[in-house]
Amino acid sequence: MLDFNHRPNLSESLTDLIDESLQQKRQQQIPRDYLGASRLGVACDRALQYEFLHVQVDPGREFPGRILRIFEAGHVFEELAINWLRNAGFTLLTEKDDGRQFGFSAMNGRLKGHIDGILLDGPSSVKLTYPALWECKSLSNKSWKDTKKRQVTVSKPVYASQMAIYQAYMEPQIKDISSNPAIFTAINKDSAELYFESVPFNGELAQRSSDRGVRVIQACDAHELLPRISKDPTHFECKFCAWQDRCWNHQQ
Repeated sequence: MLDFNHRPNLSESLTDLIDESLQQKRQQQIPRDYLGASRLGVACDRALQYEFLHVQVDPGREFPGRILRIFEAGHVFEELAINWLRNAGFTLLTEKDDGRQFGFSAMNGRLKGHIDGILLDGPSSVKLTYPALWECKSLSNKSWKDTKKRQVTVSKPVYASQMAIYQAYMEPQIKDISSNPAIFTAINKDSAELYFESVPFNGELAQRSSDRGVRVIQACDAHELLPRISKDPTHFECKFCAWQDRCWNHQQ
């Protein structure tokens, strides 16, 4: 008797094909020729150097297909959030007239950032001030709950740094965007719950982030390795770093 339900490894085979195509797509992408401002809140200066210089990650540390699928799903969630806000009566700009993202460039194009959007107006029932930087993230249930509980500055310092430096550098283009709080949006990928937070501009954090970007780029130009975040290779940040083996083999 034929068993029409017997399809050995069908799920694994199809998943492998999709993941391989995503990895090939990523390999074909032209590497950034700049340090992304969204990365300036990363814990380790040296890791930022490796990233900026496109240093090959340790064997086996490449992003697996599952992570690449998560990245792509994040773009879909962002598009959903854009539509939800617009349908709710908000004026949200995500592109310039020429179709390009809003963003900034500094250090002769070696430090850049691209923002998710700008809120220009909205329903009077919500007391917001405009224009406001809009930043959107999709998070796992655990991460989303932690962000809601502790708020973004404590729970997600990388995102806080990102918003601060965006507000600072976008001010010449969008007057008062640094005067008004940014609106952080987090989507729970498991439950579709939403969390919104008004985040006042932190000028000190913006300056520290900008100074860090300059320091990293200048150190790369000088062929100088900046200090690691820790003196212990088993430190949490080091254990999960894509360049752990390379970094600690330098013995610095």
